[in-house]
Amino acid sequence: MIGVISYLVFFTTIAAILAIAVLGLNLQWGNTGLFNGGVAAFFGAGAYATILLGGTPQGEHIGGFEIFYPLALAGGALCAGLLAWMVGLLTLKLRHDYLAIATFGVAVAFESFVRNTSVMTGGALGLRGFERPLEALIENPFLYNILFLLVVVLVLASVYVFLQKLLHAPFGRLLRAIREDETAAQSLGKNPSEVRLTAFIVGSVIMGLAGGLYATFYAFISPQDVVPTLTFQIWAMLIVGGAGNNLGALVGTFLIWAVWTGSGWCLSKYAPVEAQIYTGTLQYILIGAIIVSMLLWRPQGIFPEKLVISQSGD
Repeated sequence: MIGVISYLVFFTTIAAILAIAVLGLNLQWGNTGLFNGGVAAFFGAGAYATILLGGTPQGEHIGGFEIFYPLALAGGALCAGLLAWMVGLLTLKLRHDYLAIATFGVAVAFESFVRNTSVMTGGALGLRGFERPLEALIENPFLYNILFLLVVVLVLASVYVFLQKLLHAPFGRLLRAIREDETAAQSLGKNPSEVRLTAFIVGSVIMGLAGGLYATFYAFISPQDVVPTLTFQIWAMLIVGGAGNNLGALVGTFLIWAVWTGSGWCLSKYAPVEAQIYTGTLQYILIGAIIVSMLLWRPQGIFPEKLVISQSGD
C-alpha cells in the first residue's frame, strides 16, 4: 500500500511540475498565438541555473554557490526569462511556421550547448551536488516527497491564479486581441511587438520555474532531460487539454502524463523483449495518435477556450 501511495506521490509531483510549464505555454500560444517550439530550452535554462546557483561546489565545473533555495529557484526562472528576452528580440518578428522553426532551433542549440560545455553544465554527465531543501531535517524519504509535492502544488496553484487574473485583466484581453487581429489592435494605439515580447518572457519565466522544480526534485539535471522531444510532450498536453483554457492545460497534462507512464509500464511488462528497446518510440507514436485523434474529433481540446467578458467596463 505504501508503495502505491509513494508512486502516486511521484506521479502527481512530476505531473504538477509539467503542468506549470504547460500553463506557461498556454500563455504564449493559447492566449497570444506565439508558436514556441523551444519549450525545452526555457525549461532547461531554469533547471540548470537553479542547480548552478543552489548546488554545492563541484571541482570539475563552475557553479555551486549554495544560494538560499527560493532565491536559486527565482534565479533559474529569471535566467529563463533572460534567454526568452534575447530569443524574443530576434524571432518574434517571425510568424507561425517560421517562429516555430526558429524557436525549435533554439531548443536544439540549447541541448547541444549543455551537452558540450562541461565546464559549466557538466556535459553529458549532467549536474549533481544539489542538496534538496530540508531533506536533512526530514529523514523519511516518503514524508519528504509528500512535503515536496505540497510545495509544488502550492506553486502550481499560485501560477494558475496569477494567470487567471491576468486573463481577466485588460492585459489579458489585449493579448487575445493581438492574437485575433494584430492590425486592429495596432490601429487602437497598441504596440503588438512589445506585448508579444512581454507574454513570451512571462511564459518562459513560468517554464523556467517548472524546470527549477524538476531539477530540485531529482537533485540532478542532464541533457537527456531537456531534449527537444520534451517540447513535443508539453505541446501534446496543451493540445489535448485545450489551448486558451488554463483548466484544460491542467487536465491535459495529467491525462497525457498518465498515458505516457501507463504505456511505458505496460510495454515493459507485457511487450516482447525484442520490442521493449523501442518503448520510447512506441510511446511517441501513441501520443502522436492521441493528438491526431483529438484534432479530428475535438480540435479545440477537452476544455475549449471560454470567451472572457469584462465586468469592469474598461
